[in-house]
Amino acid sequence: MNKLKTLTISNLTKKYYNKTALKNVTLDFKPGKIYGLLGPNGSGKTTFMKVVAGLHKKTSGEVLINNMKLSYRTKAYLSYMPTENFMYDTFSVTNIVKFYNDMYEDFRKDYAEELLHSVDINFNYKIANLSSGQIAKLKVVLALSRDVNIYMLDEPLNGVDILSRDAILDIILKSFNENKIIIIATHLVNEIDKILDRVIFLKDGSIELYGQAEELRKSHQLSIEDLYKEVYKDA
Repeated sequence: MNKLKTLTISNLTKKYYNKTALKNVTLDFKPGKIYGLLGPNGSGKTTFMKVVAGLHKKTSGEVLINNMKLSYRTKAYLSYMPTENFMYDTFSVTNIVKFYNDMYEDFRKDYAEELLHSVDINFNYKIANLSSGQIAKLKVVLALSRDVNIYMLDEPLNGVDILSRDAILDIILKSFNENKIIIIATHLVNEIDKILDRVIFLKDGSIELYGQAEELRKSHQLSIEDLYKEVYKDA
């Protein structure tokens, strides 16, 4: 694993034809923190992640990882989990773990298997036979089993039951350490509030509010969930 010092976003803008999905987003991410990228659907969370992951081209601004512009070199620092289920229905859990192991040099197969055993996922099951909660857990395990510095999880808790949500949060915390940045995009704030160090409220592609979670709670005299409701009450 390469040593990460910073992930810096400067005036990042992304336009799709005549729609502006991100507007002059500037952020500085530090290792040893879990960030919540918060906002309702359409606020720009997924676009932000896809641009930082190098899957979509920015319109303007800059994304720097260790002061390097996005390129094949910076991909070694980052693991991205999309919202959609990207796995073939005919694959078994064993097949998809092997696929990741063959695809990524930094994939830790033993660690992935350990995590999957801990959440009782049957390795012989086909993807088509897994519940939505099991698929969500599998996606998170695959993303976090890469030995990289930056993990971006897009709506990891969406559409899953409360027990699966608790299991996913446990997986995230087990995989986190002082050398890693974890960015979690979500609108399910109540479920994830307790593990966040810093929160970013995106609204219409711009940063509406950003800060340390505890400081925001104190300064606004609100929980992060209630602050979310306040920020997006007119959305």
